[in-house]
Amino acid sequence: GYAAPEAVMEQFARLRGGTRYRRMSASGQMRIDRLLPRLAEAAARHPPPEATLERLLRLVDQIGRRESYLALLTEYPAVLASVARLVSQSAWACETLCRHPVLMDELLEPRALVAPTPAALRAALANALDATDGSTEQQMDALRRLRHVQTFRLLALDLAGALTIEALSDHLSELAVAILDAVLPLAWERVSTRHRDVPRFAVIGYGKLGGKELGYESDLDLIFLHDDDHADASAQYARLAQRINTWLASHTGAGVLYETDLRLRPDGAAGLLVSRFEAFETYQRTQAWTWEHQALTRARFVAGDAAIGARFETLRRDLLALPRDPIRLRDDVVAMRAKMRDGHRNDTDRFDLKHDPGGIVDVEFAVQTLVLAHAATHPALLDNAGNIALLARAESAGLLAPGVGTAAGDAYRRWRALQHARRLQGDREARVDVDADIARDRAAVAALVQAVFGDDGGGSRQAA
Repeated sequence: GYAAPEAVMEQFARLRGGTRYRRMSASGQMRIDRLLPRLAEAAARHPPPEATLERLLRLVDQIGRRESYLALLTEYPAVLASVARLVSQSAWACETLCRHPVLMDELLEPRALVAPTPAALRAALANALDATDGSTEQQMDALRRLRHVQTFRLLALDLAGALTIEALSDHLSELAVAILDAVLPLAWERVSTRHRDVPRFAVIGYGKLGGKELGYESDLDLIFLHDDDHADASAQYARLAQRINTWLASHTGAGVLYETDLRLRPDGAAGLLVSRFEAFETYQRTQAWTWEHQALTRARFVAGDAAIGARFETLRRDLLALPRDPIRLRDDVVAMRAKMRDGHRNDTDRFDLKHDPGGIVDVEFAVQTLVLAHAATHPALLDNAGNIALLARAESAGLLAPGVGTAAGDAYRRWRALQHARRLQGDREARVDVDADIARDRAAVAALVQAVFGDDGGGSRQAA
């Protein structure tokens, strides 16, 4: 099944002539020699076999000094077949296995590859932490291993076609929330001179976490709030926030939990790491920029004190329902959209699914503008229900002409699925060739932008 068998033999020769192979034990070299023809056979079942074989050889080269993984591939044909299938479908899956080869153990029992319920996920977290000696290092590594395992199980289901993009994002978002729930008390235990056993402290998720649209490698956009009158509260909660960030973003031998972005707090990177609730409310009512209220459309309480979370949701809805000058709102959003586009210029003939006119950001900005402009009179728009649902609600309320919201929502769903597919192939920028379907969907988004912003839509009408 190979178009150029000589090239395959050259790949084998390069691996066997490489530094890693030469430094292996004799038994390790023998295992690889036995494995190579099996790799060629396995890759041949996944056209084009050359690309699959290249990824399999990269994996073997990475794990070659750990003979237990070579034995796993050699002695369990079903595991090798599963690995070949996964890497043939996704370059990102290959890189994940290269970084964390222990994940191949998950393929020994394929029937175990099911999406966990929230309760099962939290039970698995508790069991993983209980199995440690209580040290920070062991607990951090246990959380990282669990996150990698759960993500890999979702990846296997994703590549098998068992999850929609919405279902996958829901599971990844729930995983992040469960980990935040576990990290917060662990971090609080390590704050010295605590003035209370349970902190009056809440974690708020923005962006993809807030909107339940997390991908495999998404950052967590977070802010931290407290509601505590104690004289030492601000200092202690600042240390707590720093420790939470350390638990999430530190690189250990087991990798990293999540990269974090804390710049959405009041006054951005120059502001306090933790805000007292009253100060946050005052800032949002008197000083916040329009884009900060746009961000609130996808914000939600994710961990910590539920009472603070409830207060945040009440405030969020109050802020979104404030009366606004429609002209100023439009001008502010269009200016921010233009600034974002200038920062993500695309000089190719391919369509950037996220940033180009008619793409993902245009839909998001249009939805945010509809919420800020009309939530006061259409409270159904206040819910953090996701862009597609909010478009449908806006259309039902008569804020959009029949079909405009539906067509743009369909385009948005396809953009997210295409973006996800590009990420699975290891692409850092999600760009695709323009065909009739792409042109149709860009025109649908352009119609939405025209309906929301008129002729000052920041260039999105060019997509039509």
